[in-house]
Amino acid sequence: MNATTQLTAALAAEHAALYGYGVLGSRLDGQALDTARAAEAAHRDRRDALVAKLTGAGATPPPAEPVYAPPFPVTDRVSALKLALVIEERAAQAWRAALPVTDGEDRRLALDALVDTAQRAARWRRWAGTSPSVVAFPGQQQ
Repeated sequence: MNATTQLTAALAAEHAALYGYGVLGSRLDGQALDTARAAEAAHRDRRDALVAKLTGAGATPPPAEPVYAPPFPVTDRVSALKLALVIEERAAQAWRAALPVTDGEDRRLALDALVDTAQRAARWRRWAGTSPSVVAFPGQQQ
């Protein structure tokens, strides 16, 4: 795969992340809700940067899907925290896959995104009571 293909896959992950945070937000409150809002904003900024980057490179960025099916029902705080973790892990996988085929500014973008998603995933794991809260290789499919 080439850089454009992997960055397009990362864009798809960012679209899905934005949708997912919209689903789980109504099930959170307090600091968790504030963190979810900040995460949504970070994913929105990254999505917008990717759209601009791909468009500038002559590629046609795919639009968001009209709807995404959550991997499980989100009915309460526990399932919302679990979905937030899934969102970050899936985004980390997409960004990790972009690292080997990118260089320069694109690799910096992918690495920054991987670190960002890994940090958020660790936070969601702690709040969800998942142990360990930090994984050795963020974005590695398990």
